[in-house]
Amino acid sequence: MTLDEWESRARFFTYRGHRIAYWDEGVGEVLLCLHGFPTASWDWHRLWPDLTRRFRVVAADFIGFGFSDKPQRHAYSLFDQADLIERLLQHLGINAVHLLAHDYGDTVAQELLARRLDAKDTPYEIRTACLLNGGLFPEAIHARTIQKLLAGPLGVLVARLVSEGRFKRNFSAVFGPATQPSEDELRDFWRLVRNKNGLHVAHRISRYQEERRRNRARWVGALKRTPVPLRFLCGPADPVSGAAMATHFREFVPAPDVILLDGIGHYPQVEAPARV
Repeated sequence: MTLDEWESRARFFTYRGHRIAYWDEGVGEVLLCLHGFPTASWDWHRLWPDLTRRFRVVAADFIGFGFSDKPQRHAYSLFDQADLIERLLQHLGINAVHLLAHDYGDTVAQELLARRLDAKDTPYEIRTACLLNGGLFPEAIHARTIQKLLAGPLGVLVARLVSEGRFKRNFSAVFGPATQPSEDELRDFWRLVRNKNGLHVAHRISRYQEERRRNRARWVGALKRTPVPLRFLCGPADPVSGAAMATHFREFVPAPDVILLDGIGHYPQVEAPARV
């Protein structure tokens, strides 16, 4: 599937006056896929044919990402993205999901799990959650320099100075040494980041790093206390949230279910889709 074909299959709904892209294909129990930063639901395209044979698969580009609107004055937050996902489930009439999440989407998944603990009568059930590489435990994240700069006081300037070459170098650096993205793949990811002036909101979205730290008790607590079966599927070659994150998962989560994909980096679903 090409990125153009993926875009042509998008549907849209309105969230707080903004147009949000989503995909809804397949038949069966609902598998809700939550993507990471700075990319989009396109991250799941290599898994998509196999998953849609087994599930009704729903994925959305969070506001500020991919083919969704990227309003420049929006107050981006992980809580807001969780609200968006709940609105999408309501829009589609879905009342039970399995979660498959990655990176930024992991934290949205943690917030959804926390909401289920807060109010057990929420209008949807979470049956299982499979989490790929992401910042589940803020103290175990080894953020790259570009991530720190985007989240800092000069983030707005840093974002506008990001060139295609710099993006490709930084993006490739989080992949495994033997599973590097091709030039075509890098071009597609760059297109998604730049779409609708996405670089102009990257600094606002990057505040999620501090948001994770402020809400650690809530979101780590959700992993500790949830009755939902959890699995952490980790590419340990990831320099940002790889082996150290797996160690923390084993330490903090009761009866931890961890699978390591040797040689794989930050994007297991892109680097090793069959193994995932």
